[in-house]
Amino acid sequence: MNIRALLTLSLALVAFSQTAFAVEYPLPAGNSRLVGENINLIIPQDSKQPLEDIAAQYQMGLSNMLEANPGVDVLLPVPGSMLIIPQQLILPDTPREGIIVNSAEMRIYYYPKGQNKVIVLPIGIGQLGKDTPFDWITKVERKKAGPTWTPTAKMHEEYRANGEILPAVFPAGPDNPMGLYALYVGRLYAIHGTNANFGIGLRVSHGCVRLRNDDIKYLFDNVPVGTRVQFINESVKATVEPDGSRYIEVHNPLSVNEAQLKSETPVPITLNAGITNITADSSVSHTVVEQAVQERAGIPVKVN
Repeated sequence: MNIRALLTLSLALVAFSQTAFAVEYPLPAGNSRLVGENINLIIPQDSKQPLEDIAAQYQMGLSNMLEANPGVDVLLPVPGSMLIIPQQLILPDTPREGIIVNSAEMRIYYYPKGQNKVIVLPIGIGQLGKDTPFDWITKVERKKAGPTWTPTAKMHEEYRANGEILPAVFPAGPDNPMGLYALYVGRLYAIHGTNANFGIGLRVSHGCVRLRNDDIKYLFDNVPVGTRVQFINESVKATVEPDGSRYIEVHNPLSVNEAQLKSETPVPITLNAGITNITADSSVSHTVVEQAVQERAGIPVKVN
């Protein structure tokens, strides 16, 4: 795998904490879409940190960490082993405006108006059959601190089938599944917090977008009502950089049916016309492209 400019850090256990921080990137000049650098992290010998704790420290979701580190132990990454923290990425091929929700890579991109930067945050998304929307442009209709949650009749039925009884309304507070803050988009969906951080980077919700509590507070404090919100579902991104370098970034596509979800065979990937236009150049190694598609590491790979 070709990984650009990896920075190796050896950190003591004390360096880990539950405190998340936003990954903020200055916007690249011109037509460039490649930002950030990956980190090589050596797990301290006395570490007892689960992968979720490390993911939160470096502002990653579980899916991001699992793609970049296949076979890693989720409960206890092996002390002394190396983890790749995939903080290099290709910006989505969308307007650099407002919020972009990319379900396939389970990330939000927020472009603050008038500022030459982008904030990237990990998310949890809808379960199969309760999918988070994609190919949809809407806006932030309203914001609420201390949201309540009113389960639908169908949700009550689903929980009863599993032996759980839901209250008619979940009151605001830290035990609320919507967390402490919510941004309501369109009429039926919200970008909100959570009371279960392990779901960040997973398909766990009933269609809404979940963030860790520090992250949703950041958006609540900084995103104005009326902000443009675009939902996409792009598992493959590619870019031609100003120096002629070509990169491809491949994530595992979301399963679209139960058969795919339960199958041990990876979900097929079809490169769209925009991607193939970039990879069809005579300078590109198709062997490297095929390897990137097979590995699906969620990390930009130089292909020429």
